[in-house]
Amino acid sequence: MKNTTGRKFRPPGFWETIREAFLGAQRMMDCVQVEVTSRCPGRCGYCPHTTRCDQWHARDMDMGTFERLWPLMRKASRVHLQGWGEPLLHPGFFDMAARARQAGCAVSTTTCGLCMNADIARKLIESGIDIVAFSLAGTDAVSNAARHGVDFDRVCEAIGLLQGVRRSAMAVHLEIHFAYLMLASDMEAVRALPGLAHRLGVHAVVVSTLGPIVEPDFEDDAFMPHEAEKLARAAAVLAEAEAEAQRLGVAFHGSLPRPDASGTGCRENVARSLYVAADGSVSPCVYVNVPVDRRDPDRRIFGNVNATDPLEIWESAAFRRFRDGLAGGAPDLPCRACPKRFMI
Repeated sequence: MKNTTGRKFRPPGFWETIREAFLGAQRMMDCVQVEVTSRCPGRCGYCPHTTRCDQWHARDMDMGTFERLWPLMRKASRVHLQGWGEPLLHPGFFDMAARARQAGCAVSTTTCGLCMNADIARKLIESGIDIVAFSLAGTDAVSNAARHGVDFDRVCEAIGLLQGVRRSAMAVHLEIHFAYLMLASDMEAVRALPGLAHRLGVHAVVVSTLGPIVEPDFEDDAFMPHEAEKLARAAAVLAEAEAEAQRLGVAFHGSLPRPDASGTGCRENVARSLYVAADGSVSPCVYVNVPVDRRDPDRRIFGNVNATDPLEIWESAAFRRFRDGLAGGAPDLPCRACPKRFMI
């Protein structure tokens, strides 16, 4: 990949790699999440990309911006290539994956599946990416209906295509996951999730719920810490699904907000992770950096990698105050009602 910044990139040396792999050397950060694009072919009803489409800023991260993440990637264990858009739409996606791998990071991505074809499947295998997650919000066409424009059968076909290429190449390094959004109105659909994963050869299922951004018509589909009865019903569904997944040999991870949680943590792991938007702006997570043109009072940006070294942004006094406030029980305004900080 062409270096457009003039920066000299030094991949990890042999002994450095050995030390990290076998001696348990821990990098400073767990994950750098990178929004390679905010463009998306889907029109999911619960997503601001749909409900705020007239204000949406569709953009691709340029390679120069991505290369400026090098110092940050050298301090991170994983780079996750996905933000508010469909990452496989970016023409330089595999160049970005290669650069992150060169930095010594594990690389993963989440896709809606609509861009999958034989060529992309082959490139995913060859790239060294270790996790490709497919997003779903249901286990059949009816329960997945909130994902407008993302046909359920098309997603299953995409998984089958990638699975076939993976098996032909004996690519044991690659795991296929479900990134499943559980909506309260369709929580019963989760019971069928282990069986669906097993049939498609999906290795792991991660079940999440709506975050702090709840779009119109979806207020009742979120799970909040004070909703004891709703949470109890959801917990029973998750427990049954987890037991079935264990029987089928599918890894299963699900979480719900809890009223007894301290609220001093964060499911987004902002103490050891950060988010870089397609324009290079750095935030704690995707929820506080939505790419809309209008002024957003919940937006929190602590710098831009095009102007400042990303490590300086991470270590800045303002960013430290944000993280320390959450850990100390005095979170910043956009975090106060976020259910992600009540998940254990």
